[in-house]
Amino acid sequence: MSRSTVNMAVSTYTERHIQVETVAWVTRFVGGNGSERVSFDMTVTPGDTVRAALHRLSGRFPQLQYALWNPDTGELGEHIEVVVNGAILGVRHTLDSELQDGDRILLFGQYMGG
Repeated sequence: MSRSTVNMAVSTYTERHIQVETVAWVTRFVGGNGSERVSFDMTVTPGDTVRAALHRLSGRFPQLQYALWNPDTGELGEHIEVVVNGAILGVRHTLDSELQDGDRILLFGQYMGG
């Protein structure tokens, strides 16, 4: 195996790329205008979970940190839905599911009315 093949194999193993997308009013917490989608390409490593990726993203955006996580429990709050690869969290994935290359996380706000 050539040196470039070895380097490519190591890079492929250690880096995984996922996309995190925010929609609707959730975009206001990540620099958006509250109506257009805002996406982030993130690099994760083997063993990184949905929880780790969300903590990393919300660590960059203090308003998202406050909106996404319950400060008393450290778990997800009630007002933002998390969808992983097209399924709401808890259906096929949990916060502790390991992320794979190409995974997609969508954050969207729940709508409440009365």
